[in-house]
Amino acid sequence: MRSRRSGSVQEGSVSTDGELVSLEHRPSDSPLVERVWTARSERAGQFHSIAEGLSEIVVTRLRRQVFLTLRGPETKATTADCPAGGDWLGIRLKPGAFLPLFPPAMLRNRRDLTLPGAGTRSFWLDGSAWEYPTFENADTFVARLVDKGLIACDRSVDAAVRGERNALSRRSAQRRFAAATGISYATFRTIKRARHAASLLRRGVPIVEVVDLAGYFDQPHLNRSLKYLIGQTPVEIAQGGKQLGYLYETEPLLEQ
Repeated sequence: MRSRRSGSVQEGSVSTDGELVSLEHRPSDSPLVERVWTARSERAGQFHSIAEGLSEIVVTRLRRQVFLTLRGPETKATTADCPAGGDWLGIRLKPGAFLPLFPPAMLRNRRDLTLPGAGTRSFWLDGSAWEYPTFENADTFVARLVDKGLIACDRSVDAAVRGERNALSRRSAQRRFAAATGISYATFRTIKRARHAASLLRRGVPIVEVVDLAGYFDQPHLNRSLKYLIGQTPVEIAQGGKQLGYLYETEPLLEQ
């Protein structure tokens, strides 16, 4: 895998057993996009859809069909089927960015919403036909949605994630965080920590060090968390066994 500056592509496969899915992803220059990714399935199989605190827009190309799906956060790992010969484009939004017409809580835990097609190259959204985005123009696509008021961003959520204090009361901050992300701040932190721990394990960091680096109480705490949120034990993750969902390098949350 190659890692360069924003706008570059990081290439690699998220498969370790027969290459189920090949993946490319890149950071984004958009202030509302966490990452843009594209994937292709080489064969049919199953993988662990791991917990994720962010929402995303996904374009699927499969068996001569194209459709766009809105996905919300996932609060636990589940097993998902992957068809052969599929191509996907994903636009993962930053914390606090969401489509007001489709609140993240409505889409939580794989209650995905596929928007109606308007032809082979476009889909319907808010009464207008929109061309499907590409890996190259994903940031421009999001900017157009923002201009039309179809994507909003609650800056207090981003501030909370970055460890900044704001003037909101604790209850107001919690309410706004849940409205913009579909999950509580505590759940978001728990998911973020588990994904960070899984990334460390995939890099070869010893389990005992991951406990400390990711902020777990002890190894049993790490085991329970990763089994529930990632779908594998720390040993299984480190060994690179079964296919995991989209997992990229992450940083821990800042303490408040």
